[in-house]
Amino acid sequence: MFVSRGRLWLCAVPLVLAATVVPAAGQYRGQPSNVATGETYTIEIGAALWNPTPTFVISSEQFGIGGTEIDFVEDLGVAKKRLPELRVVLRPGRKHKLRLQYFRGSYDADGILRRTVVFNGIQYDVGLPVQSALDWHTVRFGYEYDFLYRDRGFVGLLLEGRYTRVRAELESPVNSEFSEANAPIPAVGAIARFYVLPNISITGEATGFRLPEDEDRDWNGRYFDYDIYGTVNITDRVGAQFGYRSLDVSYDIDQDFGDLELRGVYLAGVVRF
Repeated sequence: MFVSRGRLWLCAVPLVLAATVVPAAGQYRGQPSNVATGETYTIEIGAALWNPTPTFVISSEQFGIGGTEIDFVEDLGVAKKRLPELRVVLRPGRKHKLRLQYFRGSYDADGILRRTVVFNGIQYDVGLPVQSALDWHTVRFGYEYDFLYRDRGFVGLLLEGRYTRVRAELESPVNSEFSEANAPIPAVGAIARFYVLPNISITGEATGFRLPEDEDRDWNGRYFDYDIYGTVNITDRVGAQFGYRSLDVSYDIDQDFGDLELRGVYLAGVVRF
């Protein structure tokens, strides 16, 4: 079993920066009369149903025995499925937003191994029936500052802290093993929104973090997330979204390796107060 040693201070940096610049909610005094539909809220809550194509490659070492890079899709039969996501935005000022997102992807499959693999120090031979599972949790907290803000759009800076946990399991008639990696991850990025009509907008955002590789350090990784979507605001309080999102996470910690990607379209609904 493997549990990564998280560096909690990494997430603290963007959050401290956010705390120094976010004004009190009482300073938010309303919007001009010609602001776009859907841009006069203080709280926005969204729920999405994402249909991404998965790519999961994981290797786990134990007892000094190196692990095989196992493709959970090709080797174990993990299939595409719809995944829920929750998004909350608190807007204490016209140009300031606090963002919270929660995502969980849970996958499982039954299959017959088509090649011999080593996972967590245990060998699983070709032809062995195997039950596999992979859980991927991410909590994302961020601060957005829209340094350029107009009635029909904005451009902003994103500072984020994420907590990500990935747990992979293999169970067979002879052995049952799991590997778990978890770590806080900081990220920086940008967001832009443009209203093509007073109630229809296009938004694009991208965040990421790459830790430079260092042979003297026992952990390395990267995290990239980009999202482009259109929003139709039925009223100021209700809207619908259609988008495409790509999430890419890679880690290499204490001889354990993971490369995980989710890419696909989603539908979402939002309500505002």
